[in-house]
Amino acid sequence: MNPVIQSNESRPESNEKSELRSRKRAKFLFRWNEYGMGYLFMLPWIIGFLVFMAFPICWSLYLTFNKVRFTGEGFKYEWIGLQNYRDALLKDNEYGVQIIAFFQQMILILPIIIIFALLVAILLNQNFPGRFIYRAIFFLPVIFSTGQVLTELFQQGAGDVPFISQYGIDTFVEENFSSSLAEPIISLLSMIIIILWSSGVQILIFIAGFQTVSRTIYEAVRIDGASPWESFWKITLPSIVPFIALNLLYTTVDLFTSPINPVMEQIRKHMFNVSTGYGYASALAWFYFLLIIVIIALMLWFLNSSNRKRRYTA
Repeated sequence: MNPVIQSNESRPESNEKSELRSRKRAKFLFRWNEYGMGYLFMLPWIIGFLVFMAFPICWSLYLTFNKVRFTGEGFKYEWIGLQNYRDALLKDNEYGVQIIAFFQQMILILPIIIIFALLVAILLNQNFPGRFIYRAIFFLPVIFSTGQVLTELFQQGAGDVPFISQYGIDTFVEENFSSSLAEPIISLLSMIIIILWSSGVQILIFIAGFQTVSRTIYEAVRIDGASPWESFWKITLPSIVPFIALNLLYTTVDLFTSPINPVMEQIRKHMFNVSTGYGYASALAWFYFLLIIVIIALMLWFLNSSNRKRRYTA
């Protein structure tokens, strides 16, 4: 074959490859110009997460397969496989009882926090003098009662409600309810102050949700003769359904990671126990984490399915 003809045939292929490379380069530059600045701003957080979060999380997962002993020479690791998980599920009766009791308590606390935050947000969304001061008052406990501060306040009795025993409310509950229901109800009543402390973020989220509803809609239905009660059920509540779902997820995570959570206290207790140690405590924490993931996944599935049904019926 003539070499001149061969070179002419290969020239279109090289042009196509160069055009493809130039397109990829232009696409990469376009994406970098569009998202690169955002990635640069996120870079400190990414580095901090990898160093201070990702490595400890992976290390704690490794500890779950070891029996960790603290000696004079430092930590000693003995590989035992899934023994810590088997002990947590089959031998540690206290851990399972604490999880079940906390789940019962959470089922009662979760709707109370959401309903209370919704009612307070409706009041604080009204036009009255000094409403910003009241919003700050409801949010300040969220700032001050976090982490070790909340634990210390709870240990000193700041979260107790004395009128429960003074007026015999606990006795009334024990006499009229079964023991399986009386215990979570009494514990719920004793945590009323903590429930109020934990509602600040939810109140702000609901207030932000109310701001998304246009005032002209309320004016139109008011002209048509709708009462405030009807406008709430037909306009306000359907409009803030996504914010209710957001508050449900946030409150669930907040309750599961609360410093006064009995399951978290159980994990901390085993961390400094000589017979169990860090390995067993890490196994308890990871099993608890998997339960949280399953519950959040079920909540997301339920919320997504209900949203699809609502859109389909609408």
